[in-house]
Amino acid sequence: MIKIICVGKIKEQYLKDAINEYLKRLSKYTKIDIIELPDFSFDLKKTLETERDYMLKSIKENDYNILLDIEGNSFNSIEFANNLDKIRNNYSNINFIIGGSYGVHDDIKRIVNERISFSKLTFPHQLFRVILLEQIYRSFKILNNEEYHK
Repeated sequence: MIKIICVGKIKEQYLKDAINEYLKRLSKYTKIDIIELPDFSFDLKKTLETERDYMLKSIKENDYNILLDIEGNSFNSIEFANNLDKIRNNYSNINFIIGGSYGVHDDIKRIVNERISFSKLTFPHQLFRVILLEQIYRSFKILNNEEYHK
């Protein structure tokens, strides 16, 4: 199973529609749960600590945890697919973690198995969920030798 652990709720209907479309497409290949954590706006330290505590409640000890981080390793789509396949062969649960507007607490950075960057650009957190789901879907198409647009 794949979990996407993220801060905040999706507000725009067009993003909800896109997310639901990819969840529908992905249901052929895997189960995906999106865990939406509350979005806080305390001071920086308290916000990161509070979001960390919520994130930790969603992570199990034997999960493989991937932090989406601008400073993480970059992959092209084929490399990302192969990496995902390798992880799935060794772990039954994969968590993709998307931090809030302040990022994530250092404790989260220390416990993750891997940090991946999709770009040096900064994306809105809500839009990034769509991008992540699309890349996961593309990975399954690649791994199953199925045609998908380039």
